[in-house]
Amino acid sequence: MKQLVERIREEGENAGGGIVKVDGFLNHQVDTALTQLMGERFVEMFLTKGVHDITKVITAEVSGIPSALITAQLLDVPMIYARKHRSAVMTDDYFAAEAKSRTKGEDVMLMISKKYLSVLDRVLIIDDFLATGSTISALCQAVAESGAIVGGIGCVIEKPSEGGREKLEPLGIPIATLAQVVFDGEELEVGPGR
Repeated sequence: MKQLVERIREEGENAGGGIVKVDGFLNHQVDTALTQLMGERFVEMFLTKGVHDITKVITAEVSGIPSALITAQLLDVPMIYARKHRSAVMTDDYFAAEAKSRTKGEDVMLMISKKYLSVLDRVLIIDDFLATGSTISALCQAVAESGAIVGGIGCVIEKPSEGGREKLEPLGIPIATLAQVVFDGEELEVGPGR
């Protein structure tokens, strides 16, 4: 996606430790026009890949929410975000799976209320980054526990050197990314997704 690639080239920073800082438009301050275009591109890519009959879009809180929300809106389906902390109002049962937070370096539990996900659902998982695949794997595990089907996985930015795609490919689920980032010393090499 040309607009995203250009924006990462202009504003993206190598924050060290394999972290890409894009908080000026993606995961702190959100560029709504760019996010709209990303949602449109996800819908287009999944239709091209034969993904259809989606009933829910799922992400992990917090950074995946904007892209997932726009994608869900365009598909006219609800969006669910997996919570990382059980709130006082989360009194029902939930599907849960553990993921390693790439930015925090610790394990987090991702929880989805059983009230909102069932065997009748066919979901898209949308997130901001595909790095090690840990978060996406955990979301796939929670969805599988519900009996629902994951129809596709979409990530805004892929870091191919961290092997996330290779970890997820055995699941046999179509994967779409909008941009790829490779670290070249202190510089970021940015190209189109796949």
